Amino acid sequence: MSLEVIGAGFGRTGTLSLKAALERLGFGTCHHMEEVVRSPEQVRYWQSIADGEEADWDAVFEGFRSSCDWPSCTHWEALMRHFPDARIVLTVRDEDRWYDSAAETIHPATFMLPRWLQGLVPPLARANRMIIANVWDGEFDGRFEDREHAIRTYREHNAQVQAGVPPERLLVFRATDGWEPLCRFLDVPVPDEPYPHLNDAVRIRRMLRIARLAGWGLLFAVVLGVAAGIAQLL
Repeated sequence: MSLEVIGAGFGRTGTLSLKAALERLGFGTCHHMEEVVRSPEQVRYWQSIADGEEADWDAVFEGFRSSCDWPSCTHWEALMRHFPDARIVLTVRDEDRWYDSAAETIHPATFMLPRWLQGLVPPLARANRMIIANVWDGEFDGRFEDREHAIRTYREHNAQVQAGVPPERLLVFRATDGWEPLCRFLDVPVPDEPYPHLNDAVRIRRMLRIARLAGWGLLFAVVLGVAAGIAQLL
């Protein structure tokens, strides 16, 4: 099995909706960050890639027919060469709205738990290290919080994709475009149902609130435990 569709758009450009759409059209399972963080093997693959090791793309995408979102979108050019029959979908949105969305959701979600707390859950710590290495350090040079730099990176990425992909292999796509251009590009029938619009921003914000409360609660419990231990020694 090889990739038939390669998503080149950054996260928070409708990639979760595109994943659902591609799977509905028969191009699943679609490789997406949600799939990566669930798989210790995928986390290892992408950490090694971020560390500069040569990627075995056939192994990385074994069992997948399509990809989108980070971390794979960063490697669109290598993937385009490795899978020469795959078509490229560049998801885009207004750059300011993209930055605001990422800055309010996936960026703080990566850093929501302190390292000492992550250390209690090693798989979470490994996944976070992989995300930081591939996305926040790898794509944005550790400067995502610099709005101007992040938006310039986003803009330059989109321009490079549009300049580097042959026109017949590229679709520049917004989630609001719906099924028709995507299905026409992929040469598949248009489903008789609305295009999926899966916006996980509300879920991520809720998760952030819960995690912060849980973190403070655990810290309070640890402090109480230490205080109790000291009291017994006095």
